[in-house]
Amino acid sequence: MFMSVVTHAPGVPVYAELAGARVLITGLSPLSGVDLARSFADHKCRLVLQTSAVGPEVDALTALLAESAAETQLFTTELSQGPDAVGFAQGPAQTLGGLDVAINLIAVEAEDLAGRTTLDEIEDLVSEKLLPATLMTKVIANRMRLTLTEGLILNAVVMAPPRSSAEEALTGILRTALAAITRRQAQEWADKDIRINAIGPKGPMDGAHGGACLTSGPDIAALALYLASRKGRQLTGHVFDAEGVAGRGC
Repeated sequence: MFMSVVTHAPGVPVYAELAGARVLITGLSPLSGVDLARSFADHKCRLVLQTSAVGPEVDALTALLAESAAETQLFTTELSQGPDAVGFAQGPAQTLGGLDVAINLIAVEAEDLAGRTTLDEIEDLVSEKLLPATLMTKVIANRMRLTLTEGLILNAVVMAPPRSSAEEALTGILRTALAAITRRQAQEWADKDIRINAIGPKGPMDGAHGGACLTSGPDIAALALYLASRKGRQLTGHVFDAEGVAGRGC
């Protein structure tokens, strides 16, 4: 399936300054993050990739990215638990001597709600999903500070549109929590020229206000490139809307 989204995307701006940039992408899979990784590879970036998936599709994806990227390193470390995420951010993620861009893909599936019926249980699920990326953001931002890097950290939640009241509740709580965490961390690191932004599910109230919404993998890739470029260096603390990206092979 992923081969349908790895063809060249015409009309995507080229940011020459990104050549050689050290880029971390966590949560990569054959169905999530393909366009994103391909876009940075096409810009001749040096990639550090983390995936929990294994198999021929991952092997093919890695080989494809290696054809374009200046360098590609793949890790299969599990990041679902906080200590594992911190250890990865402190060690393997820094294998290139530091990072200029870090993108954490946070997959949320409908199956994650199984057996969770109360508001407290849904809030616990949100905490479980956001904790690893939140901890990695802190570790990576601190490393950027120590190496005097004007870097970008982008945390992107990938999920399908809600189909039930429970999923709608999850979307709303997740969006609110992600926005609060992003604003807090962006303010914490703003004076060090470290930008922290996020991509979150479009909540029920967001639709009433209209505005642009990311609806595909190429949309997310284009935004990530812009935020990483010189043109995006004034943007921090923002949560950009996404809708149904998980169902479109981001």
